[in-house]
Amino acid sequence: MRTFARAFAYACVAAAIAAPAAGQTPVLPILDHIHLNVPDQAKAVEWYQTHFGGTTMTEAPERLMFGDTRLIFLKNDKGQPSSGSALDHLGFSFADLDATMKAFEADGVKVITPVRDVAGLFKLGFIEDPWGTRIEVVQDADKLGLHHVHLRGPDPAATLAFYKEKFAGDMAKLKGRLDGVRLSGVWLLVQKGDAAPSEGHAIDHIGFRTTDLAAKTAELKAQTVTFTTEPRPLKLASGTMVNFAYLEGPAGAKVELVQR
Repeated sequence: MRTFARAFAYACVAAAIAAPAAGQTPVLPILDHIHLNVPDQAKAVEWYQTHFGGTTMTEAPERLMFGDTRLIFLKNDKGQPSSGSALDHLGFSFADLDATMKAFEADGVKVITPVRDVAGLFKLGFIEDPWGTRIEVVQDADKLGLHHVHLRGPDPAATLAFYKEKFAGDMAKLKGRLDGVRLSGVWLLVQKGDAAPSEGHAIDHIGFRTTDLAAKTAELKAQTVTFTTEPRPLKLASGTMVNFAYLEGPAGAKVELVQR
């Protein structure tokens, strides 16, 4: 039976995530989605909605919406842990991290690092989902809900410059301390280190939205960006058509471009 602390903590973040939604037209640039490899899509949707909120979508059943960004779950029973790949971990922010972590523990969530208070930054800890995605949980009152994607690579400055230049994000410092790029309210952060290519790991790829896929593809090719999949259409479960392509990001990060 759910404890009050667990229910309260999850309700708080669910409300925070749902708040910015309806009636607003997103402004580009947008981190459109994060694609996770899982063996059971329905269970993954349930697990993430239980612990982080998010709303289900009519366009397809294997996804949840957090602000302007989707978590999309791809069926793959051979996904490797995200830690150490070019897309190392995700970050979610809660109003009361101590209560949230107690709720996680009561629910049997795997805790990797207990909560600690980082002076000048915020409280943070690490958990792991049942399929190998490393998740940083933080207490940042300025940004609740889906907070960041933490990348990995040998040259963090060059990695951030790539996403800033190619996808027009805002270069900024998180809490005045951590260099990052902001896209539709979600931070891209980078830690220095060798990285494995992200494809086939728990966090398989990230996707950016564009209003004209053909034009954006031509623009990036002119800048010597390597595309691994040419633009093509895809029909979603709802019947909605989208167009997408894949390109190579820094340190082996798989990146999708999508026109909705």
